[in-house]
Amino acid sequence: MRLSNSKDNSIARWVGWRNKLLADPAVQRAMLRVPGLRWLVQAKARTMFDRVAGFAYSQILAAAIELDLFERLRAGPMSVESLAAEWGMAPAGAERLLRALGALDLVEPLWDGWALAPDGAALLGNPGISAMIAHHRLLYADLADPVALLRRGGGGGALQGFWHYARDAGVGPEGAVGDYSKLMAASQPLVAELVIRAYRFGRHRAMLDVGGGEGAFAASVARAVPGLRIGLFDLPEVGKRAAVRLAAAGLGERVRVHGGSFLADPIPTGYDLITLVRVLHDHDDTPALTLLRTIRAALPSTGRLVIAEPMAAARGAKRMGDAYFGLYLWAMGSGRPRRPDEIGGLLKAAGFASWRERDTALPLNAQLIVARAK
Repeated sequence: MRLSNSKDNSIARWVGWRNKLLADPAVQRAMLRVPGLRWLVQAKARTMFDRVAGFAYSQILAAAIELDLFERLRAGPMSVESLAAEWGMAPAGAERLLRALGALDLVEPLWDGWALAPDGAALLGNPGISAMIAHHRLLYADLADPVALLRRGGGGGALQGFWHYARDAGVGPEGAVGDYSKLMAASQPLVAELVIRAYRFGRHRAMLDVGGGEGAFAASVARAVPGLRIGLFDLPEVGKRAAVRLAAAGLGERVRVHGGSFLADPIPTGYDLITLVRVLHDHDDTPALTLLRTIRAALPSTGRLVIAEPMAAARGAKRMGDAYFGLYLWAMGSGRPRRPDEIGGLLKAAGFASWRERDTALPLNAQLIVARAK
């Protein structure tokens, strides 16, 4: 394809010159000899090494989660010998793992043993992160041959088998939805807190959480906004699980559970706010547009839709979107990360009058889009 104008050609020539220069080993060696440039070369080298070694780092963390290391260190430091005995391995193996985790700033040596480092303690306080790390075993299996994964068009592996609704629209017995429902429930509280802080739910009379899983988000909103009438809409077997959890939390009377498929059934009406929390990016454009049109039909003219999920090109979290969720959702066999303007395009096509972004405290976990019905 030829570039369209002289400006494009000038940019292409500059990019080509820059890349030729940076790819020259002699230039790289020369930059190391210049004090003002040495730091840049060193920083780029560290970044490149972290990209190469990232899989090893993730497996070190996965081993720590599987061995329940962070929980074991909650009460205080433990010796290598004690941990090795509990794990059924030689002290040399336990020490190798602990030193690797120390290099990743998750544990630290203390006296004659090992203790939680600040990052390890923070991870311990977020059980949803630990649940996702353990779950990533499936993603790693699919990524063992990333080229094959890309060539087969996505899905077809361990991850799609876990998120089975990506394959069969979620139709199946309760046991088939239990694992992914538990994972979503474990990882939801932090996202719920971000969304509740970013949007004023008290301006509405009634909220319906579509694709609400076991009710973690609905429960969080119910506690934060006592006067709001709340509903939850998800697959019938998921809805049964939600009803049990909500009743156990004392919220059975506050949250009404509706069973159905949001891709095949009408969305319940009577709600002036509908929420989609980490739902839209799980679906390709055609089903996503179907869902948004169904939601638009269910909202009154004064209604609002709140979409909360990780998005591509997120401020301060660019890699999370296309580099992580891009491959994760491809392996799942459904969905893609979208930029806010891409979501806005779907909202316009679905009949929404306007939309705007809302900042959250942690865009890495979720950004917000608020759409107006009219």
